[in-house]
Amino acid sequence: MAMMRCNYFSETLGLSTSMTVIIPQATTGQVGMKGVVNRERHPVLWLLHGGSDDDTIWMRRTSIERYVSELGIAVVMPQVQLSFYTDMAYGGKYGTFLMEELPQIARSLFPLSDAREDNFVAGLSMGGYGAYRWALSKPDMFAAAAGLSTGNFPFWSPGPGGEFPPFLRLAFGDGPHTGTDNDLYHLVQSCDRAAGPKPAFYQACGTNDFLYDLNVELKEVFEQSSLDYTYAEEPGVHDWAFWDKTIQDVLRWLPLERV
Repeated sequence: MAMMRCNYFSETLGLSTSMTVIIPQATTGQVGMKGVVNRERHPVLWLLHGGSDDDTIWMRRTSIERYVSELGIAVVMPQVQLSFYTDMAYGGKYGTFLMEELPQIARSLFPLSDAREDNFVAGLSMGGYGAYRWALSKPDMFAAAAGLSTGNFPFWSPGPGGEFPPFLRLAFGDGPHTGTDNDLYHLVQSCDRAAGPKPAFYQACGTNDFLYDLNVELKEVFEQSSLDYTYAEEPGVHDWAFWDKTIQDVLRWLPLERV
């Protein structure tokens, strides 16, 4: 595998940002990995970071490079700050950046397939919310989407008095949030009613995760739809031990052409 980190200027955001990218590489000289290249333009997993992290975190906390080495799949990991992958109420237009600008930039720099059947998106916590928001908003772009330890964050009030915390207000504003493009429940229902192809969805959460109830609420909304949806839970908390394991489950679940 070839790994690189790119800094570039985003026209949407009006500032410099970065992405970390893994590209398939045919090699027999990497110890413990079998590099595979299946085609000229690679299938791609858009892999999104959580709220306290950046585009390098999946490389630093998991063995994602090793896990994808035999799959012939590229991995694109963008940096979006604490934006919840939205056009922030008080901040940058990270939702537009993610859904519109990032694919164009990444595909101009790297040999990535733009075919729906070759595109997948996943993330953890804030990144899981972003992955679902992206796939539900643009179902014709993805074959599959996965969220780990995530939920419908505009409706989360974690404070002792149930108050909406400042970091969520920066992303989502003061509301109301119901029925907006940031409301995953609304997006699930809209995607379910829409014509055309729709992604398969995967969700996983540890039963001791502090976001467990938020995950269960989202699970119930998915299960009320006719969307192709898989849910998995097991003992675990909101940490990298759980995500390092479950990203491997996600990779096995992806509808990839296996070699």
